[in-house]
Amino acid sequence: MRRTLRIALGTVAAVVALFGAYILAAWIGSSVPENADWQQPEDGVEIMVETNGTHTSIIVPVANEQKDWRETFPSALRPRPSGELPTHLAIGYGEREVFLHVPTWDDLTPATALRIATLGGESLVRVSHYIRPAPSEYHRPLRISREQYAALVSAIEGDMPVLPEGAVREELRGTYADDAYYEALSDYTMGNTCNTWVGDRLADAGVEMGAWTPLAGGVMKWIPAPDERREDDTV
Repeated sequence: MRRTLRIALGTVAAVVALFGAYILAAWIGSSVPENADWQQPEDGVEIMVETNGTHTSIIVPVANEQKDWRETFPSALRPRPSGELPTHLAIGYGEREVFLHVPTWDDLTPATALRIATLGGESLVRVSHYIRPAPSEYHRPLRISREQYAALVSAIEGDMPVLPEGAVREELRGTYADDAYYEALSDYTMGNTCNTWVGDRLADAGVEMGAWTPLAGGVMKWIPAPDERREDDTV
């Protein structure tokens, strides 16, 4: 009995230690800047970085002179319940089973959580559809140059399968009825989380960002909330 208890306590201690080491590594990794000399331009494309506290996404206009996302995501052509077409898309990343079959944290089974934590899993891109999202603490605006926006588009599409000419990308339905899900190429792991993906895509575009951002806070600490910006930086 005592031996069993010691093993159990040792296992718990090891898990706690690993979790603590992960959090520490995430804090350190997200504090090391990439593109440290980047400054928000006076003119360019306005995007947003979205967070709900645990998950982040990149919000982009549905279409501008550089990119029409309706060509990539067919769901952008679908009117919202109000009858209006979406003006913006929130593009995020996550684990396939979670996106398709786990609507809340309470529905995440220990087996699925353990499998993701140790082995990882297949990934999907999730697209949410918005109409004129307002800047807030949870939707933080960011202006990037047109060249950087082109790089952002390339980075996002670079993690999606290339379709044959004329083919339409398959839309999957998941845990949120208003969202659409699409196949991605990279694997979801504890090293490449939804937030790592967002941080990496922004860094690929030349935006100042932490070198490794597996947690939402590691992304958002580089994106000031609207009321934290200087007046001349307001988007």
